[in-house]
Amino acid sequence: MGAVADPRDHGPAMPRNAADHVTVADAPRDVARFKLEDFLPYRLNVLSSFASQALSKVYAARYKIGIPEWRVLVTLGHFGIMTAKAVGDHSHMHKTKVSRAVAALEQRKLVARKVNRDDMRETFLSLTPAGRAIYEEVVPAALEFTRQLLNVVEPADRPALDRALTRLTQRCAELANEQGRR
Repeated sequence: MGAVADPRDHGPAMPRNAADHVTVADAPRDVARFKLEDFLPYRLNVLSSFASQALSKVYAARYKIGIPEWRVLVTLGHFGIMTAKAVGDHSHMHKTKVSRAVAALEQRKLVARKVNRDDMRETFLSLTPAGRAIYEEVVPAALEFTRQLLNVVEPADRPALDRALTRLTQRCAELANEQGRR
């Protein structure tokens, strides 16, 4: 077999095998034609980031909460009493991000904790009356934001968009599970 020099290594060339680093010169033509701006995961991430940032302007200035706090607040507002783990699972946030958001909301008396008597390590979270009031005020504004966002999609195309988003979400979950088993 031939030897391939790793550009990160200034020592002698190492034998080529499947685990070796592949240089751009050795890569398939698809890699050379790859455009990040056309890559679906990248596009979805950019869309999500823009949507979250734009939506945050609806609640950030008035209520002084950030995106993680918003996600915890609306998740509890929608589902009621939950554990922090359940909030994180539902909102797809890392446990440390959920923990910090809950602490900030608790400090502002928007979220309350109650220890689970059956498992003292676990607490149940719920909105306080002040948290519930913010939730009830901000949801109509969030729904209006959604209406404005969807204005660029023809009404006849909206069911197809919804189906596509649902299928993409399901497929991503499947792929993540498959990758996790490898």
